[in-house]
Amino acid sequence: MTRLKDIAEHVGVSISTVSRVIQNDRTRNVNQETKTKIWDAVKELRYIPNQHARNLVTNNQDKRSVKTMKIGWVANPKLAEYNPYYARIYSGISDTLYQNDYTLISISNDELENEALLLKLIHESGIEGLLLIDKIDDSLIEYIRQFIPVVGLDFCYTDKNMAVVDYDRESAIKMVVEHLVQQGHQEIGFIGGGIGDAFENLHVERRFKGFQYAMEKYGLAIRPEWVMNTLWGMENSYEKMNGLIKEQHFHLPTAMVCSSDLMAIAAMRAVIENDLKIPEDIAFFGVDNIEMAKYTSPPLSTVDIPKYEMGRMAAKTIMDLIEEKIKLPIKIILPFEIVIRESSNIKRN
Repeated sequence: MTRLKDIAEHVGVSISTVSRVIQNDRTRNVNQETKTKIWDAVKELRYIPNQHARNLVTNNQDKRSVKTMKIGWVANPKLAEYNPYYARIYSGISDTLYQNDYTLISISNDELENEALLLKLIHESGIEGLLLIDKIDDSLIEYIRQFIPVVGLDFCYTDKNMAVVDYDRESAIKMVVEHLVQQGHQEIGFIGGGIGDAFENLHVERRFKGFQYAMEKYGLAIRPEWVMNTLWGMENSYEKMNGLIKEQHFHLPTAMVCSSDLMAIAAMRAVIENDLKIPEDIAFFGVDNIEMAKYTSPPLSTVDIPKYEMGRMAAKTIMDLIEEKIKLPIKIILPFEIVIRESSNIKRN
């Protein structure tokens, strides 16, 4: 088992320096380069900070005796509170864990990014597994997975070598475009958000890639001015749609594919405020099938994502990994369903 002395020798510093860094002691300054080397050594040598935590890791004789029934959940609290898509995922997770006597512990990104807090979280808090929606660095994931199982949800983790629960975003948008083409639409725009820290990288986001593929398949041109990266903001969606209508009033797309229902609802408001009709002037199609989608005017066509089931399957997967019912990092891709409503159902000649 790795000791502070091992880390100190590996880095070439004193044991007291290693201790100060790991305990986040700021009474004496340690330069950033040395801190980085110490944390790299902590991860490389798999240091576990205290004897109690070491006992939990090494006690393979009777795992039930140290079972805490705690699972960590890394997501922005506002997601579950204000975003109906994530709220349903959270409900699926919490209901399933509660039914199986597990406790869900909310963890912030800041706790994971602070090295000292990370060590305490993984080795002292008693959590037995981690569910991820917020994006965290690959190096953190690899470190955490050395000690506890991890399951990722949603697009941040689809391509990672880890257990994941998700749906096929590209296929969903391909099906949306196909529906619109069958309705007679040829001039189709796109509203969405990118990936990355600032959500600016739209062209590698999977829903947009599905849009590109489908438009190419049907020989339809993608006009750059009809592609809007809203950075996942409803206000941005409204403003960009409003600006497009005012700037190109005489040549607008006949349909808009939207990466989420919230983006679609905001853009639809801009259309109505400019005295245009939906779907006669511009048809709309969203993704998520949140509850309010069927109450818009007109009701919004959308892709029904099994949000609650995503949460339920993520909870079941993390429990199965903890209890060693499964040992491989399985990927679960859940089905989706197209829901046709009045916002997209007018055929054009």
